[in-house]
Amino acid sequence: MPSISACIPDEDEDNLNEVAMLLDEDKSKVIRKALRERLADLRIRFAVEQYQTGEISTNQAARIAGISIAEWLEIARERNLTSQLPPADLAADVDSAREL
Repeated sequence: MPSISACIPDEDEDNLNEVAMLLDEDKSKVIRKALRERLADLRIRFAVEQYQTGEISTNQAARIAGISIAEWLEIARERNLTSQLPPADLAADVDSAREL
């Protein structure tokens, strides 16, 4: 497993220590969990933004977010997302969804 180093503000270190103690885990494990969860959130947020502007299709949004099309459609429904894609791209997304 590769190793990285980062400088963090004192308040973040205090928060990290507190969460590690609450979870009864070492700081490295907590950092890995936090990084994994936040990266997933960032991928979804980017996909939402790109989808809303019509830059990407449903399939592309799911791929960017790292989730299935069904999971993406659930996120889109929860967030009341509307696509700005042309009808041909929407038809391709419908075809892909039918293949599920």
